Amino acid sequence: MTLPLDGVTVALPETRELDLFASMLEERGATTWRCPLVSILDTPDRESVDGWLREVSAHGLDWMVLLTGEGLRRLVRFADGLQLREAFVEALGNARRLTRGPKPGRALREIGLRGDVAADEPTTDGVISTLKRHEIAGQRVGVQLYGEPNPKLTAFLEDAGARVLPVAPYVYASAADDQRVMDLIDALSRGGIDVIAFTSKAQVDRLMRMARSAGIEARVQRALQSTVTAAVGPVVAEALSAHGFHPELMPRESFFMKPLVREIVARFGA
Repeated sequence: MTLPLDGVTVALPETRELDLFASMLEERGATTWRCPLVSILDTPDRESVDGWLREVSAHGLDWMVLLTGEGLRRLVRFADGLQLREAFVEALGNARRLTRGPKPGRALREIGLRGDVAADEPTTDGVISTLKRHEIAGQRVGVQLYGEPNPKLTAFLEDAGARVLPVAPYVYASAADDQRVMDLIDALSRGGIDVIAFTSKAQVDRLMRMARSAGIEARVQRALQSTVTAAVGPVVAEALSAHGFHPELMPRESFFMKPLVREIVARFGA
């Protein structure tokens, strides 16, 4: 029996759910090239996260901006370690909860809460445009960051008169060694990859950092321009666009792996 992705090779920079993502594609006939580009680690600055959790658990928040589900889950786990889970969840429950995309909403439901306000788009600009419709001057606004600072969002909140309480519960680290990344670049350059499916901004950034450090940025740009690029959602698409690539495939509404697989099948399926 012919499967819709027979003869299609898909490169997967994913790490956390690599086996799940690969199996969804392989059961549809695809050949997968696995090259996890980044891994997610607890922040090395646990002292600042613990201090943030104690502050929020004791004094609460007016708003909590949740950028990722992964970040909220780690905060809850850290609160468990401090025996502050109940107080932390109560503080979140008393705040207005703004979610960027569906994943923070799903993480909230795991602790018995729901999002109050959904960002207009699951991007920093979407969060900002949403908050502009609300009075936040003088408000205590918690911001769950991911991987790196977000100066644009922080500056907006400070200019609006909010008291900003940022927290970064995790960091990104290189997963694949440099040679494996170079092997992926070689395969892309030879036309051995039909589609590369990015599921996080950090994956895009790692690939391009590697290209710059190796002095082959132009080569990688040519390779990606001749390969179908797929993005799981607008944040990843924005990262690709910042490097001059406009992804051909992206789910329209639900920014998860399964809808991304459907887009790949629709593009390549017989």
